Amino acid sequence: MADNTRADADKPDMQWRIVGGLVGLAVGFASRKVLSYAWEKSTGKKPPASADSLEISLGEAIAYAVVMGLGMEVARIVATRAAARKWRSWKDAAKDLQP
Repeated sequence: MADNTRADADKPDMQWRIVGGLVGLAVGFASRKVLSYAWEKSTGKKPPASADSLEISLGEAIAYAVVMGLGMEVARIVATRAAARKWRSWKDAAKDLQP
């Protein structure tokens, strides 16, 4: 019986899953825009439409993939952790208000 309560406590609730998913989508969209803008400003070229294209050099394709992958993942982690901290504080505040 105790194992079930521990599993329930570790399992994120549906509200957080929805909020976390929406945060991830918004951060992914925004970080892609910011990184594309930064790529264009730093290289003077538009970001490649496809890293698989033979019209760009292998080095440029790899650099673009690294910058986008690393940048988007770091942004997602930071935003998700910040949102989780805020969510936890809201949940704790709601528990304190309950009689």
